[in-house]
Amino acid sequence: QVQLVESGGGLVQAGGSLRLSCAASGSIVRINAMGWYRQAPGKRRELVASITSLGRTNYADSVKGRFTISRDNAKNTVLLQMNSLKPEDTAVYYCNADLFQRGSLGIQGYWGQGTQVTVSS
Repeated sequence: QVQLVESGGGLVQAGGSLRLSCAASGSIVRINAMGWYRQAPGKRRELVASITSLGRTNYADSVKGRFTISRDNAKNTVLLQMNSLKPEDTAVYYCNADLFQRGSLGIQGYWGQGTQVTVSS
């Protein structure tokens, strides 16, 4: 089985910073892209940032210049450094990984359980 476990969410004032961490564990052969998504109440889940196994990154326009995604391939972890947070960043943040699990037939997407980020004004 594969598990993605997130940590680092919480309550912060506008302008503050948080760092989210996600660790993938289990019978993993290879992880391709990893990313962070978020879902605010009443809204669709949206991509925040993603990173390939070679380090190529992609960001939502709303977070460019404020958030930084990084990963440690040796530890199967992905981080999201969030600076200059705004109330509109309030959401549940989910980690995602496209990976090849031992014994499977191909790449599958896995999700973490989500971590709440609340930014007060």
